[in-house]
Amino acid sequence: VQLVESGGGLVQTGGSLRLSCTAFGFSFDEYTMAWFRRAPGREREFVSAVRWSNGLTYYSDSVKGRFTISREKAENTVSLQMNDLSPEDTAVYTCAVGTSPSSSTMDYFRWGQGTQVTVSS
Repeated sequence: VQLVESGGGLVQTGGSLRLSCTAFGFSFDEYTMAWFRRAPGREREFVSAVRWSNGLTYYSDSVKGRFTISREKAENTVSLQMNDLSPEDTAVYTCAVGTSPSSSTMDYFRWGQGTQVTVSS
């Protein structure tokens, strides 16, 4: 079972990036997929989640209205479209699989390796 993220990179303030997380050897059917991020010197924080079964989405207040999470069932992939990025969004973004759309890292049991997002001012 492996989660592989892609799509990170360097972007200027106000720019956009799209992250993807693909599962290999695993089916999301009954689970929740989420994105967390960890900025230098800060705790890992919840960004967004989507229930695989019905597509319900959840966002942290800091990204609501700017980020959009989506799932592509046929590709076993969850994506995070990030718009209007700011330097405060700079972090390592990691996808995770959990049993419910929780903002707590304790509720997720499988994690990807993470992808770096850097927003320059």
